[in-house]
Amino acid sequence: MLETLQMFQSYAVLYAAVPVSVIVALGLFRKWRSRNWAKCLSNTCLRGKTFLITGANSGIGLETGKALVKRKARVIFACRDLSKAKEAIANIRKGQPTGGEMIPMQLDLASFESIEKFVEVIKTGFHKIDVLINNAGVVVPLDRDVKTKEGFEIHFGVNHLGHFYLTNLLLDHLKRASPSRIVIVSSTLHQSGKLDFDDLNLTKEIEAAKLGRSSARRNPGYCNSKLMNVYFAKALADKLSGTGVDVYACCPGFCYTDLFRYSLKWYQYLMLAPVLVLFMRSAKEGSETVLYCATDYSIEGTSGKFYRNCSPFESKYPFNKEEEIKLWNVSEELVKARKPIPL
Repeated sequence: MLETLQMFQSYAVLYAAVPVSVIVALGLFRKWRSRNWAKCLSNTCLRGKTFLITGANSGIGLETGKALVKRKARVIFACRDLSKAKEAIANIRKGQPTGGEMIPMQLDLASFESIEKFVEVIKTGFHKIDVLINNAGVVVPLDRDVKTKEGFEIHFGVNHLGHFYLTNLLLDHLKRASPSRIVIVSSTLHQSGKLDFDDLNLTKEIEAAKLGRSSARRNPGYCNSKLMNVYFAKALADKLSGTGVDVYACCPGFCYTDLFRYSLKWYQYLMLAPVLVLFMRSAKEGSETVLYCATDYSIEGTSGKFYRNCSPFESKYPFNKEEEIKLWNVSEELVKARKPIPL
């Protein structure tokens, strides 16, 4: 009887050791992978500099904001939900009571009117903007057919057009702060993008999605908007050459944030748990390259580049100048259709 009991105890220890060893192995594997995820080593005091981050109440934008506040910068949290911006700031202040100034402001990139009102407040209250970080973004299943206030497909309207309009309206403030920067958060998924200038609102793709015909690509709305981000950065860098305003596009990596809240259901998160643990970065880890592009002095004057893991990234997308110019011109005309602005 005693031998039997001892045998059962041995098996129990053995079975208990299996999940523990698996957890340890997973932890070591993730630690090994994370060694390839670069960190922003610049820790310069940013007192006296003003940073504006769109979508700063959560995810990568929030972590970027935290890091900037720690470096004594003044940070404008430009968010669609003002209450969430205030809540995020309160939480940061608890952990950093002596950090830089934080200012919550309401900005809905899905509305040109909201963008205009936001810029008017900025022009009234701030003399200059040292760094603009275009971080906010959405990922929405195409079959939902979500539109902006002006009727643009949500990815095209928010991820590209909204930031296009905002940035152009703030250029004088950025030039006044020269040397200054514009950081556009894109993704390596831009390599899967494909621009159809006859259907930038993805009418055909949306109808196909509603009928249950899955696209061969990942969410084409998101991929296309990330490609537009890179083209925007390239075109803007050329237009601002000699002004002292540098422009960088960057990819934070595959990060676990609430960006995919509309795309994944709870059971899909459970199924993807091993992938999340092994391959996805935290929002803090993803913010490192954004922070690098926004603050590292070693890249000053190298405008127009794309960064990933705090290093230049060579895209496989066949960029061409004609497509870049056409996207700028189309975007400008769509914005001007609302009202004449000095772009």
